[in-house]
Amino acid sequence: MISLTDLLTKGPVVSDGAMATELEKRGVATNSALWSATAMLDHPAAIQAVHQSYLDAGAQIMTTNTYQANVPAFEQAGIPAEQARQLIRKAVTVAHDARDASAATGAVIAGSIGPYGAYLADGSEYTGDYQLSSAAYQAFHQERLELMIDAGVDVLALETMPRLDEVQALVDLVTTQWPKQPYWVSFSIRDPQTLCDGTPLAAAAQWVAAQPNVVAVGVNCTALENIEPALKTLRAAVTMPLIVYPNSGDQYDPVTKTWQPTDLSHQFASFVPKWLAAGAQIIGGCCRTTPADIATVAQVVAHR
Repeated sequence: MISLTDLLTKGPVVSDGAMATELEKRGVATNSALWSATAMLDHPAAIQAVHQSYLDAGAQIMTTNTYQANVPAFEQAGIPAEQARQLIRKAVTVAHDARDASAATGAVIAGSIGPYGAYLADGSEYTGDYQLSSAAYQAFHQERLELMIDAGVDVLALETMPRLDEVQALVDLVTTQWPKQPYWVSFSIRDPQTLCDGTPLAAAAQWVAAQPNVVAVGVNCTALENIEPALKTLRAAVTMPLIVYPNSGDQYDPVTKTWQPTDLSHQFASFVPKWLAAGAQIIGGCCRTTPADIATVAQVVAHR
């Protein structure tokens, strides 16, 4: 297993960017409750090509196309449970195939685990407006975790997490059942000091930092301008590696379900030196970011 911790000892690490945007450029529809996970059905080669494009751009972390992929969601879309399990395993296999076909053989494969709110497909990962018991959270996440760990991810990405109680349940499940499995936690935030559920970001990060096998903590899927102050909040709270992967600068319109350019669109690279100075040790991109964005991150990191 390739270790993200080992990569971090050599300096800042570059992660990949958005999957759905790049699939859409290749003619793959992602406008369903399954989002980019629908591509696992008919377009696995396109997913591998997206992974390859990020590796070619200098990414050292490949994130599996599983953020919204879970057996209940596939079943709701009319896909039998056993086929759903095969698709989740295949998402990991496709990432391995991309790495094997690339010169970037030292890249880490991160298994994307989105929150329960992503399964709801109503934007709840950006509000935290849901709550389950710890046992219910664990029951929801258990099977996907088993499938992905068995398929061979190097690290788990517990990402876009709006609620601390869900993270606590997930981390308890991972550390109990897979006591040697590394993972990172990346929160969905209301503002640079607060999770979407109202928990102070500093307190959430301190809880995460005290857990076994965690390799990084941070934030993702937020606006570019939130990253530097969020990093300052995190760095004042913890000493462990910090991970950030914001959106491109475009703004999502939940009414029209479309993205609109802003004054910050296409300015991703200009923020990277500030993020490094504020303590970021892993930098990638989330919604609407591209291989070109990741290439600029890699260039900045290389010249640091």
